[in-house]
Amino acid sequence: MLSRLSGLSRPRTLALSAVPIVALLVVVGVAPLPYAVAQPGLTANVLADYQGTPVISIKGAPTRETTGQLRMTTILATGPSAEVDFGDVLDGWIRTDRAVLPRDSVYPAGQSDKEIQKHNTDEMVKSQNSAVDAALALLGRKRDSVDVTLHLADVGGPSAGLLFALGIVDMLDGDGSGGDLTGGRDIAGTGTISATGEVGAVGGVSLKTQAAGRDGATVFLVPEAECADARSELPDGMRLIPVRTLKGAVSSLKALEQGGKVPNC
Repeated sequence: MLSRLSGLSRPRTLALSAVPIVALLVVVGVAPLPYAVAQPGLTANVLADYQGTPVISIKGAPTRETTGQLRMTTILATGPSAEVDFGDVLDGWIRTDRAVLPRDSVYPAGQSDKEIQKHNTDEMVKSQNSAVDAALALLGRKRDSVDVTLHLADVGGPSAGLLFALGIVDMLDGDGSGGDLTGGRDIAGTGTISATGEVGAVGGVSLKTQAAGRDGATVFLVPEAECADARSELPDGMRLIPVRTLKGAVSSLKALEQGGKVPNC
């Protein structure tokens, strides 16, 4: 092909060269691509009811009346079977309230919608169990004498673990001195939690800060490794607090309430 083009004038050559490029763009524009497009999702106060049911229910120990909010945050992504075309991807790249993610980073590869839904539900259950273990261990309480039930419909995955654990701590112990762990503030955040209290990264943090700001939060707890992502689209007036452990998150919230030194991203 190069030899045939070599005898043509430059304008003609450029015109002919553009034909396959245009054709390729047309194909790409209508062909599904291996991406998911995400946007800010719902938030829910774990200290309150969600869809008519308390998010956290505790039996076997007295609980506190709490003020303020602890909001878990989510992203809303196109489904695993949704067809995402070039226009969707381009729109996601341009808009600050959208993110384009490799589909395999959002959903396990090679699984059906039903299998993925089960996987996400299983991850949420594991996260809830770890949150209970971490919170009770921090407070020095035994799980066999305190019965904690967590309920949050229509949300899958492990990213609410940190907020579940903080909610349990606030309902059982508050700030440890008779006050609220939140200090009456609307606090949001995200992060996985292990049974021993380590906080892990989750992805989509810049979208979650936007969801939190939309719903009134002024403070956002973020896994320390994701500070840069959280800062990228941070709503005006929102304070970021990096966390690595449940104990550290509790200490930071107490310091915020008491006017002490609070870590920043």
